[in-house]
Amino acid sequence: MAERTATARTAVSVLVWGLQLALAAYFAYSGSLLFGDDFVNKFDRIGFGQWLRYLTGVLEVGGAVGLLVPRLCGLAALGLMGVMTGAVVTELFLVDNGDASLPAALLGLAAVVALVRRDTVIALYARSSPGSSSGASPGPASAPRLGK
Repeated sequence: MAERTATARTAVSVLVWGLQLALAAYFAYSGSLLFGDDFVNKFDRIGFGQWLRYLTGVLEVGGAVGLLVPRLCGLAALGLMGVMTGAVVTELFLVDNGDASLPAALLGLAAVVALVRRDTVIALYARSSPGSSSGASPGPASAPRLGK
């Protein structure tokens, strides 16, 4: 039974790494496009200025890089979820005849990565929290007890 569980975990890990690679490639590409002139008019129509185009490009490219770093992949997925949430809201409410389907799909895929890689986010939090001078995550004895 333990062998099946280990095999299932390996299969999920391989699938999620494939998803991370695909998302990283997409966000690196789309983020780099934001530094060109193709989206100037769209961001003018949004009305927040061109700084938002550059910020979005930096966040997308940075998120793409973060998806490829094992310690950062969960946090990068969370960040990309934030960017895609903003894109969905923008497409729905600020762009005439906007289409939120692609950013919504990317939001969902980033959420899958964030959920599966949540242990990396927890490890980063534990390492940065006060009182964890050794850098190790707290053991079960120090975890808060919920319920009974």
